[in-house]
Amino acid sequence: VHLLESGGGTAQPGGSLRLSCVVSGYTPDFYTLGWFRQAPGKELEGVAAICSEGTTLYGDSVQGRFTISLDTTMSTLYLQMNSLKFDDTAMYYCGSSNPPVTLRSPDYGYWGQGIQVTVSA
Repeated sequence: VHLLESGGGTAQPGGSLRLSCVVSGYTPDFYTLGWFRQAPGKELEGVAAICSEGTTLYGDSVQGRFTISLDTTMSTLYLQMNSLKFDDTAMYYCGSSNPPVTLRSPDYGYWGQGIQVTVSA
């Protein structure tokens, strides 16, 4: 499985960004895809995940602000990030796992290379 993120960059507090992750290679019928982030000096944090059945899961810090979605026809995972805060600044990674939906990073076997998101005034 190969994952490639795009769409990162810089936004102001309160602004929005949308991340994309194209998934290619072996794609089973049942799967979980997720977004994680890591800020300098901090541990990897689960942001949002979605499984093939459509169930979603969000981290507490992004609940109500971020939305994960999946376009199966384009094999692309999205993360719509609204109401951005300074604390959202991090390297964001998409990953692939198996069901059920999870935000435990050890459950993910495949990762993208990451993309930087910076929230700055």
